[in-house]
Amino acid sequence: MKIAQFYENNSIRMGWIHGDSLMPITFDGDMVDLIKRGGPPETQGTSTSFDRVKWAPAVTRPSKIIALGLNYKDHAKESKGKLPETPLVFAKFSNSLIGHNDEITWDVKVTRKVDFEAELAVVIGKKVHDCPEEEAMDAVFGYTCANDVSARDLQFGDGQWVRGKSLDTFCPLGPWVVTADEIPYPHSLKIQCILNGRMMQDSHTGSMIFKLPALISFLSRHFTLFPGDIILTGTPSGVGAFRDPSVYMKNGDEVIVEIERVGRLVNTCRTK
Repeated sequence: MKIAQFYENNSIRMGWIHGDSLMPITFDGDMVDLIKRGGPPETQGTSTSFDRVKWAPAVTRPSKIIALGLNYKDHAKESKGKLPETPLVFAKFSNSLIGHNDEITWDVKVTRKVDFEAELAVVIGKKVHDCPEEEAMDAVFGYTCANDVSARDLQFGDGQWVRGKSLDTFCPLGPWVVTADEIPYPHSLKIQCILNGRMMQDSHTGSMIFKLPALISFLSRHFTLFPGDIILTGTPSGVGAFRDPSVYMKNGDEVIVEIERVGRLVNTCRTK
């Protein structure tokens, strides 16, 4: 099933996706609360067409957003980076979260090299620590689309990635979470990024260096994962920074992350 968060009277509400409409559900809480509770809430009210929905980020209160660098061979090659022997881990802050159809915004006095990165996001479904690989997938609640927006001038200038990855609005996430039972094998999905109608990234999740069981097991050995935690699993080749010439997002651009069987995340760009 597909579960979404949306805004109603400035409050987070929950809903099921049914075809091209959203059906509100009876639940006093958000996605993290629903994951912790388990079991499907009841439907309530009438369905709403997508064009009338104000989407919230698929998850709004993760205890952490964990991201992976260079987890696709083709992206490591285009960046002239060495293939990592263990997962290359960094963090994004929760202030970076926005939803489907929201604006990615930035101040040109802070950054002028803002890049896109299409990524499959994993949403953790239970508390897990030091789990073996064969049990790791039991910890997955579901999947959603993410754009690991990156200020390349800050990222490369700092020599580490957190600041350039964590500016406000730099983690679009959504439109919804597809529960894990709908995608029994997440390494068979087409993943794409489209900028102003131009295909920029066109790859496959099977090209990940570290597959999800190994990745979740590795992360859980170093820090406890909690319900609602988000893992961004890396981006394939085609990002703007390593094109010749480079392609960066600009005011008025539309960027789309589309992942087979997961969804289509659309955002526009606005500079200050």
